[in-house]
Amino acid sequence: MNSSDAWAAFADQIRVAGERLAPIVADLDPMEQADGYRALLRATNNQLGRFEVDRDRPELVPFNGWREKFLMDNPDFRYWVADLRDDRRYRITGAMTGAVYLSITAYESTGVLGATANARIDSDTLPLADDGTFEVILSRRRPDAGTWLELPEGARSVWLRMFFDEPADEHLAWCRIEALDDPPEPPVVEPERFADHLRRAGRYLAQWPRIVESSVAPDLVAANQVRHWTEMTGGAAFTEPGIHYLRGSWLLAPGDALVIDGDLPPCRYWNVLLYSRFLNSLDHRHRTVSRTAASSTVRDGRYRYLLAARDPGAGGDWLDTEGRPFGIFVLRFLHPERTPELPSVRRVELADLEVRP
Repeated sequence: MNSSDAWAAFADQIRVAGERLAPIVADLDPMEQADGYRALLRATNNQLGRFEVDRDRPELVPFNGWREKFLMDNPDFRYWVADLRDDRRYRITGAMTGAVYLSITAYESTGVLGATANARIDSDTLPLADDGTFEVILSRRRPDAGTWLELPEGARSVWLRMFFDEPADEHLAWCRIEALDDPPEPPVVEPERFADHLRRAGRYLAQWPRIVESSVAPDLVAANQVRHWTEMTGGAAFTEPGIHYLRGSWLLAPGDALVIDGDLPPCRYWNVLLYSRFLNSLDHRHRTVSRTAASSTVRDGRYRYLLAARDPGAGGDWLDTEGRPFGIFVLRFLHPERTPELPSVRRVELADLEVRP
């Protein structure tokens, strides 16, 4: 396939993605219909932002920002991603200023969304300077000096994550990657490689509506419930290996609220976050749609979150559903000392929770 045919195929797959999304949003209100196509546009932006990679001289690229939300982003984390080769040597440096936890994980891709976390290091074991700076060498063989993260055979990308309790702190953190080997000069353009990457990006985006629909289907069937999200165990789908996930959904009429009441296990970090039916986090830049240890109230080792369209003013920590009748919530517990218990979930009338003068 030449470049012209590859471009035509890519454009056709974008059209297919829109056609597959159309029946999914057909019965939704105009706001959520528009939000569906916005989510597809964000997914396209996400993939185009990582279309061109240089595994010999990689860059740590910010991932899943608010313009490029893609499949369960997390605004309480900051992500950087670099594509690399398992037979090269690299150095990562940075500063986790303001972050409560950092991890660096090498992944092997196992399909469209599949991945295996095959090497990692975190801030509990990574030597840190007094100012929070760090340095680590990524290579197949152990270096003569310095902190080492082994690149096993098959490693294709590295993800650096920083976890934050306070959103303002994230602007102080930084990281970068540099190649330690001098690669041969690459071709100016490789037509076959370019065409293959273009076809792959198109196929990926064409599958996005089906991925979203199949992912959300169980949440629609079991609304106002919560479950252990075991599919994300061990770093599946490029997730952090040490997190235990709880996933649930709300289905509320106007004037309803969902009360989530649970026991907090001792853990390294936790947060709760609301998502749309299109697997994008809600508007965290302007609304209270997530909470961490710094913004949650824990009484006698228990948390209580109130999901509603407006703040009831009492009875728990409010999370803004933006008035959406349906959505998804996820609780993340990093390195819990015991398996988190499923919280109780009950739908109530919002008026029964509101503070009356």
